[in-house]
Amino acid sequence: MSVWFIVGQLLRRNDVADIAWGLGFVVLAWVLYINRPSVQLSLAVFLVTIWGVRLSTHIFMRNRNKPEDYRYQAWRKEWGKWFTVRSFFQVFMLQGILLICISAPLISMGKSGRDSISVVALVGLIGWVIGFIFESMGDYQLRQFLIDSSNKGKIMKSGLWRYSRHPNYFGEVLGWWSIWIIAYGTHNFWLAVLGPLTITILILKVSGVPLLEKRYQGDTEYEKYKKQTSMFVPLPIRRR
Repeated sequence: MSVWFIVGQLLRRNDVADIAWGLGFVVLAWVLYINRPSVQLSLAVFLVTIWGVRLSTHIFMRNRNKPEDYRYQAWRKEWGKWFTVRSFFQVFMLQGILLICISAPLISMGKSGRDSISVVALVGLIGWVIGFIFESMGDYQLRQFLIDSSNKGKIMKSGLWRYSRHPNYFGEVLGWWSIWIIAYGTHNFWLAVLGPLTITILILKVSGVPLLEKRYQGDTEYEKYKKQTSMFVPLPIRRR
């Protein structure tokens, strides 16, 4: 994250932290595996690598040839002369700390991973696949919607977004709960629940859903969408 902080200052774009996010998990997972390989950890590393590379690639493609993300632009103005210092601690270092917390299941497997795949781990694998489909497909559908200029000013309400207002976030959270399930049997399994709990709280209460919902607050079409569509867990639309 320190390296990415330097990159961000050179490019004058703090939103490179979003690209660094997924890749950070990949680096951490592989460091753990190289230090103490196990069959159990190898499965988790494989899944986290797929997830992290896809997420970082998606964000890179989304931000390419565009100005710095509006959130970081707002902080740039708000923080003034303290921008560089606050960027280092409140953007990059904070993300690094959160990354380690969320990686608790990986760290647990890195300390006491098993050389076998249990039935419980297979259940976690199935959950991860479902979560990955929701996250990647949700991102893809939204990107295709936004590319179409005829949709400018409209609300995405088709595909997976018909059943959840945030299917990509649902998929990400499900994915990390599944990684925790895969870690079943490690010595610190129950302490490792810190990982999925952290990402769940972040997305539902801090930086994910609340920021996006606030952005569309007061929008008539979005308010109607909210009444019909589940906020998080995909459910049939509510008829009124």
